[in-house]
Amino acid sequence: MITRRRTLALLAAAGAVPGLAACGPNAPRGGGDDAEGGAVRVYWWGGDLRAGLTRDALDLFTESQEDVEVSPEYSEWTGYWDKLATQFAGGDAPDVLQMDEAYIDSYGTRSSLLDLDSVADVLDLSAMDEAVLETGRLADGTLVGAPLGIGIFSVGVNPVLLEQAGLEMPDDTTWTWEDFAEISTQVTDWAQGAGEDVVGFDFFGTAAAELGAWARQSGEQLFPREDETLVSHDTIVAYLEYARALVEAGAVLTPSEQLEDFAAGVEQGRFGNNRAVFHLQFHSQVQTFQESSGSPLQLLRLPARTSGDHQMVNKASMYWSISAQTANPEPAATLVDFLLRDPEAAKILKIERGVTAFPELQTEIESVLDENEMVSLDFARTMQEEVVRPPLVTPASGVGFGDELSRLGEESLFGNRPPADVAEEVLSLLTGMQPEP
Repeated sequence: MITRRRTLALLAAAGAVPGLAACGPNAPRGGGDDAEGGAVRVYWWGGDLRAGLTRDALDLFTESQEDVEVSPEYSEWTGYWDKLATQFAGGDAPDVLQMDEAYIDSYGTRSSLLDLDSVADVLDLSAMDEAVLETGRLADGTLVGAPLGIGIFSVGVNPVLLEQAGLEMPDDTTWTWEDFAEISTQVTDWAQGAGEDVVGFDFFGTAAAELGAWARQSGEQLFPREDETLVSHDTIVAYLEYARALVEAGAVLTPSEQLEDFAAGVEQGRFGNNRAVFHLQFHSQVQTFQESSGSPLQLLRLPARTSGDHQMVNKASMYWSISAQTANPEPAATLVDFLLRDPEAAKILKIERGVTAFPELQTEIESVLDENEMVSLDFARTMQEEVVRPPLVTPASGVGFGDELSRLGEESLFGNRPPADVAEEVLSLLTGMQPEP
């Protein structure tokens, strides 16, 4: 399995390559196999749906830009980062690449990504929501990623199963994690009595996005700014204990079943197969689950530690970045500008990569969205009235935290170690991963 730790090791190797290390954000561009004026290589991760939509948009681009040749490449998430790090290490990076929040600081601070402000005459991001655009900047202000859209960590819900269980849709403006545990348990109790292979909630207790939300609702952060507070030992303990309490109440699958369901993915997992009522996800992912389940899934706010204080945030769903190695900075920037801002391209790409952060394009694409797709767009629009300041992107020093939390969370979930002991190690790891001031 490709892990963040493996990718970080490859990235460190890439940073040691002399040609790459010399490529700062404002350094002269060159290198790689493509000569100036050659094909613009664009690389992204995703499944068949994303690949098809992207190729259609690229075809539209080449129709309008006949002097720019585009060479598309894509892979699944699990192989993407390994291949990308190897390409950078070998001086053969793609010109345009899809980038994720967990890695953008790692690549950016190693001077692997182009300063997008240097091509602002071609790539116009002035109309993007400023709070979202800021998530593509490094600590020194260098813009290395253009957000494709926003993703909001939220609760997916299957209303059909909820109705079958004889339960009403919860009021997500007031519900707490205790309320969430109660209704999830009620679903499981109904299913057991009815002989249905259904659970209230599929899995919880091992994901950085979960702990990050739990910390925000506690007035803390995993990677705090100077005016913010690092997550405390007590907060981590409360998160781990809640995860174990869900298992004990039957609200969620057993630990071993949780791991199996997570590994099964969308098409084989419970939520995507109408066998779980609730699932935590970034909101635009609901489309994939809708397609898999065939059910009219809906989105809810996260439960809160204190009723009404959900601390919902906009996360950049992903980014387009340009390699600092590129021999084609202007054509690459022209392509990114097209993919982000062209109305016809937006109608092709829709919101599969997240709800666009350009408000005028949200209106533009409404005419081509179906009922399921409008669930994501409507939810994002509603949340804009209450989202709070987004957290810092994961710093380069913290790239491995997600893997470590998964490992430690499993130890707590299975009861191999007390939550207090696990929380102490989690906090120690986080403390050591904080970026240097």
